[in-house]
Amino acid sequence: ATSNAAAIRKHAAELAALAPDVILAHGASTVSALLQVTRTIPIVSPVFGDPVGAGFVDSLARPGGNITGFMSWEYGMAGKWLELLKETVPGVTRAAVLRDPSLGSGTSQFAAISAVAPSLRVEVNPVNMRDAAEIERGLADFARSPNGGLITVAGAAATRHRDLIVRLAARHKLPAVYYERSFVAAGGLVCYGPDFADQYRRAAGYVDRILKGEKPGDMPVQAPTKY
Repeated sequence: ATSNAAAIRKHAAELAALAPDVILAHGASTVSALLQVTRTIPIVSPVFGDPVGAGFVDSLARPGGNITGFMSWEYGMAGKWLELLKETVPGVTRAAVLRDPSLGSGTSQFAAISAVAPSLRVEVNPVNMRDAAEIERGLADFARSPNGGLITVAGAAATRHRDLIVRLAARHKLPAVYYERSFVAAGGLVCYGPDFADQYRRAAGYVDRILKGEKPGDMPVQAPTKY
């Protein structure tokens, strides 16, 4: 369903109706939809952004409900993307930050980038990515001035429009930093982020423990250990 909210809700309801022993759910958009249809089926998320801030869990140490899993990052890491952009291309003085304004995590990642921008002498500009047309328009407008770079923050919309974003970065000659290696595999310049394959391996261990009788509410939400 990628970033189609209606389709995600439909799939979540269908999965919950099957009454599985546990559901694996990637990302906040799928977790949110599942929690709307079940508060009893155990859910393990191998990748989600801010489970406490989103209200999915009571705390990282004691989630308390029917969900646990593995955080994809803490927001301060977003500042590393701007540092990496400046280190890779020292001449960059402006950075477009592609983000989904409907996600709280998108706004928070932009705030973390903005916080380090003055020390790096880089002006940051938010560019919204609700749909393909908005991305194309926003990056074309930004690229009219020189010395620009691009940061794409995490979210379902970025994943859905990955190939378009990589193509536009090349077209407008914008050196770009991404949060996940699939963007680089698709032709992007550089990425820095958690190793999602490792997160899934660790999530498999949590699924195993739940199938053996442990409760997700007693299993702490863990941070990444490999980047």
